[in-house]
Amino acid sequence: MLLNVVMLIAGLTLLTFGADFLVRGAISLANRLGMPPLLIGLTVVGFGTSMPELLVSLQAALDGSPAIAIGNVVGSNIANILLILGTAAVISPIAARIPNLNRDLVMMLAAAVIMLGLGFWGVINAWLGLVMFASLAAYLAWVTHTDRRRLSAEETELVVRIEGWKEALFIAGGLGALFVGASLLIGAATAIAREFGISEAVIGLTVVAVGTSLPELATSVVAAFRRHAEVALGNVVGSNIFNIMGILGITGMVTPLTIDASMARFDIPVMVAVSLVLIGLVLVAGKISRLAGFAMLCAYAGYVIWLF
Repeated sequence: MLLNVVMLIAGLTLLTFGADFLVRGAISLANRLGMPPLLIGLTVVGFGTSMPELLVSLQAALDGSPAIAIGNVVGSNIANILLILGTAAVISPIAARIPNLNRDLVMMLAAAVIMLGLGFWGVINAWLGLVMFASLAAYLAWVTHTDRRRLSAEETELVVRIEGWKEALFIAGGLGALFVGASLLIGAATAIAREFGISEAVIGLTVVAVGTSLPELATSVVAAFRRHAEVALGNVVGSNIFNIMGILGITGMVTPLTIDASMARFDIPVMVAVSLVLIGLVLVAGKISRLAGFAMLCAYAGYVIWLF
């Protein structure tokens, strides 16, 4: 038992630092190669911060644990909204003043509804995975063509700090840490689930999901303390889109994913519901207040307690 806990903590630590190193090195390299800042933000940063979720879901699916793979994505999306945005809003109220935010919110909701439909379908096969990933690629191409957003101050700082050969070291070290961390996390999580008689779906929805969301949580907390909490909103919306369309799309192309019936009946509808709540807060109130953030944290605590 103690060994599994140590492996779990080690896996989460490697995933967190691995994602940070990968993003730093990739941003610096992309910038030096002349990639437009917008494209860096949409691809390098977006893919890099979601690498823990991607590798964990892939590893889980290949190890014959599709419930962890899908639970990781669904749980991460719920945690992103209720836990991460809730925490950021309690620290500093979030103003919805991001260009083209409504467009991204619509895409986030569309991805959640697609996931709801897939839940009733029961499986994500290679063809569905390909369609999902192709849809994400088309969306990114459209956004790249029409958007005018630039990297945040935090991302710009990362570009400045890394030079020359260190880029390769950061990228290689980050990828290595991610692969090892994903393997340790999945092995420990499944062992703990079996030891305590907890379903793999619940472990994926909670421990694994929160663990793979740690990079986004850390980024959002730092942004909130710097009075740039709106950065957290943009990161969460983008991450929730990529988690469903990208991660499940890629994983489904590699190996078919069977969707747990209990997740289709409860957890996926919860994900759609919290997405609607976020859209309502942004469109009606125009912000996420401290009170709303506290309510979101309470809702997440209630959700986790209900699962166990």
